[in-house]
Amino acid sequence: MADVAEVLGMLVARSATVAVAESLTGGLIGAAITSVSGSSKAFRGGVISYATELKHELLGVPAELLRREGAVHPGVAAAMATGVARLCGATYGLAVTGVAGPEPQDGKPVGTVYAAVCGPGGRVWGREMQLSGSRERIRVETVDEAVDLLSGVLKSNIGEHSG
Repeated sequence: MADVAEVLGMLVARSATVAVAESLTGGLIGAAITSVSGSSKAFRGGVISYATELKHELLGVPAELLRREGAVHPGVAAAMATGVARLCGATYGLAVTGVAGPEPQDGKPVGTVYAAVCGPGGRVWGREMQLSGSRERIRVETVDEAVDLLSGVLKSNIGEHSG
């Protein structure tokens, strides 16, 4: 798994920033990022859009997509990542949506999680996960997977600059 400090270092090295849109993690990704000294050099902020309607109202997730697929869908994660990058003026948007439990949601079983990163030019990368364990374990693993996804995107775009 990627280290948050390493990810922040990569962002700072390229004068890039990140913002987060969180659902099931309820702010854990933002907390992990801001636990690192100097995170303000790259972290812009975030949105905890726990309620489905906030995904549309704050992040611009298409209402039709939410009606058709529910909040737990790869397209929703992608739209959340795009929306938070725009809303916060960040180079990268990182988003997660999923089911931590204890009950299934939108026809998706507990442990179904989608993460997405939106980068410069609107390019989006996604990850689908089927996690297991307690509600807390699923939430913590989601943070690790989301940070790992962002790390992979940054490593695959060495030399990319925001400005």
